[in-house]
This record gives sequence, C-alpha cells and structure tokens, in this order.
Amino acid sequence: MNGIPQALPTLPTLPAHPDPETDAVLDSGLLHELAHAFGGPFHFLLPHRFDANLTAFRTALDEAGVDGRVYYAKKANKAAAWIERCAATGAGVDVASLGELREALAHGVRGENIVVTGPAKNEELLRIAVLQGALTAVDSLDELDRIIALARTGAVRPARLLLRRLPPAQPHSRFGLDEAELEEALTRCVRAGDAVRMEGFSFHLSGYAVQPRADLAGQLVDLCLKARVLGLQADRISIGGGFAVDYAAADDWHAFLATQQPGHYHARKTFSADGFYPYHSPVAGAGALRAVLAAVPAAGRDSLGARLRETGTILLMEPGRALLDRAGASVFRVQGVKDRDDYAILTVDGTSLSLSEQWFNSEYLPDPVLVTPAGRAVGTGVHPACVGGATCLESDMLTWRKIPFPARPSAGDLLVYPNTAGYQMDSNESPFHDLPLPPKVVLETTEGRPRWRLDRRPAC
Repeated sequence: MNGIPQALPTLPTLPAHPDPETDAVLDSGLLHELAHAFGGPFHFLLPHRFDANLTAFRTALDEAGVDGRVYYAKKANKAAAWIERCAATGAGVDVASLGELREALAHGVRGENIVVTGPAKNEELLRIAVLQGALTAVDSLDELDRIIALARTGAVRPARLLLRRLPPAQPHSRFGLDEAELEEALTRCVRAGDAVRMEGFSFHLSGYAVQPRADLAGQLVDLCLKARVLGLQADRISIGGGFAVDYAAADDWHAFLATQQPGHYHARKTFSADGFYPYHSPVAGAGALRAVLAAVPAAGRDSLGARLRETGTILLMEPGRALLDRAGASVFRVQGVKDRDDYAILTVDGTSLSLSEQWFNSEYLPDPVLVTPAGRAVGTGVHPACVGGATCLESDMLTWRKIPFPARPSAGDLLVYPNTAGYQMDSNESPFHDLPLPPKVVLETTEGRPRWRLDRRPAC
C-alpha cells in the first residue's frame, strides 16, 4: 500500500477544527508512554475546557439579562472530572439514575443543585431525590402521587418538582404529560399543599432546531403564569439539552456529504447522509442558547429572553455534549495492519463500543489523527485504511471509512480520535472478550509537558 491506486476514488476527509492545545498533547510524547503503561486504549480529558464552555453558557444568560441555571447532563460522559468541576463552580448536574445521583452527591454537588430526569423513576431514586432536595421532572400522574407520598412520610422538606410537558409536535414521545394530565397534575399539586413545591415546567425535545425549542419554552412560561394563579410557585422552566457541537468547518462538511459513496467504505458499507450527526452546525453551544433566547415564540411579540425577564421566570438547561466540546479525545494503538488491493485494514487494541456513534448505526466521522513514535520514518504519499476493533465480530469497526492517512500506519502507532468527550467515550462501552474498558486520564496542561492522573470515581 504505497499510495492510492488509480481505481480507488478520491477519498473525502473530515478534519476536526484546528485545536493547538490538543495538538500539543499529541506532540508531547506522553500518549505513547500512557499507551505502554495501560497496555490498551484510553481517553484523555481536559477539564478546563469544561469550565470554559460552562462560562460561555453563563455569559449568554448574562448578556440576555436572564436568570438561569446550567445543569451538566451526566449521561454524556461518566467521568468524575466533570462532576468535580460542577461542584467547584456551583453548576448543577442532571441525573437519570440512582447511581448517577449518588455519584454527584459523592463528589460534593449539593442536592439542591441536582435535577432528576429520565422516565419512570424507581422508588429509591425518588426517595433520595426528595430527601436531598433535588429537583425532579415528573413524567406521569402515578410518579407525582409517589413523590407526594414520599414527601408526606418522613421528608424534612417539601418535594421539589417540575411537571414535564409532552411536546405537541412529538405526541409519541415517551416523555411528558399531555394537556389533560397536566391539568390533573396541577390540581394534585394544589391539594398536596406544603408537601410539594411545584417550581415550574420542563420538556424533552429531540433535535437541535432553535425555533421549536423557543416556541415550546414560550408555552411553558404561559403555564407558569397559570400555575401561579393557583397559588403554586412555578417560577422556572427547563428547556433540556439539545445544544449542538460544531466539530468541523462548513466547507469540509458539505464537501464530505456531497462526495461520500459506498466505495469510500470498507465492504462498501452504506450510510444515509441524514443518519450522520450534523458535524457542522452554524449555531452551536452557547451560540445556540443565544439564538433560543433571541427567538420570538409562536403567537408572541417579544423574544423568549424578554418574556422570561418580564415574567420573572428562571431558565434551566441541561447541556451535555456542548459542555464537553473539545474537552477530550480517545486513543487507540494499532496492533495489526492487513493490506487489501487498494487500502489497508487496521486493527486496534480496543473496540467500536468505545466510539458510541456505532450504537446509532452510524459512524464517528471526524478524521482520526495518526501519531507515530519519535524517530520512525513515515515515508510519503497517501495511505488509505479503515479501522477495525479487536473482537471477533465483522461489525466491530471503529471506522468503516477509508481514511487517507499521510503515512503508512504500523503496529505501535496511535490513532487519536478528536473531540470524543461528548457521548462517544462510554455511552455504549462493554468489556466484551474480557477486554478492559479504556481508562480515563485527566490532563493538566502547563507550560511544559502535560501532567496526568487517573479519573477518580468513588465506589458508591
């Protein structure tokens, strides 16, 4: 494999946005040492990037003059490092299981800074949420009744809750109460008296579109005003997550979509273009929050931000991926190279379960970066290769796409997948074949070589 044979179509690339800080980590030599020490794949984390993303969201709220709270959606990445940053910065945490709730508390996040979401929560999760003063998004009338009962039997404070509305545009969603159920829920909250503190409303909305989110948020503000007339607190709404991350430049993304074809993939694998995550998003992260706040909800005259200010309504949000933008990468070591007629099949020392886009029958598209040991001659030319995992499954492919590497990969080289902290690292992990799960390494960047430590996760 000394270049691209004439029969091979020109291969599209999708480079991630330039990131000099991550490049410095790749150039430091540290990654090869860590790969040797761990004997397998690993992820590295950059917690200060989390802090910067959090600050950007808070700045967007301040610029709009809106009182708001940011809750990190813990499901996006299991690492303790992010929860440590939430505790240190006073940010909230969005949890959806008993284990997530316990871990947030164990790392110093106060109960009142936790919001409990997820459908059909079990009794123990609800009990601890009530005892710790966490805010709970209620998805059904029977869940509301269980919370009220828990608050009346031994709780030292009212149960804090939001009523989650079923989005009218997504009537088949598993999440939320329809209009009739909301009416009944409000009645039950009034009857519960001091046992509950109904603080407002929330929704779970799929997709990244700005206007539908602003429209539904405007409706929640109207519901708050209605609930206040009934004597309920109702002073906040949650618009959930759904803040996109911009991984790649617009020209690169559109060129990739326009040219990709089955011949660019191992075994002529086909992917639907609309099945890919939108790796370029012109409105992303804190910019998406600004756009939502500036949008005018349907049937309204003022922007959502103005509506929130006028009504004294607090805005809650639960970003996950957007708080982890450029906050980490995944590292795999090449352990085998097999040549085919016009490309190579690389096998790395981990599995596709550590790049969770495969969970959605899709592909993580930002180009992996080849990092060779210092002193190894790499030659010239373009060297196409796909990337397979270490398990005995044909489908265990980290990258079906034939990546045009600038050097011929060899055993011992590293492949670094950029910007994987948001959902990719461990949403679908599994120790299949008794292969160890990749550890997470927290890096502290300094003027010299990066310092590292293992991520700390307490036994709960």
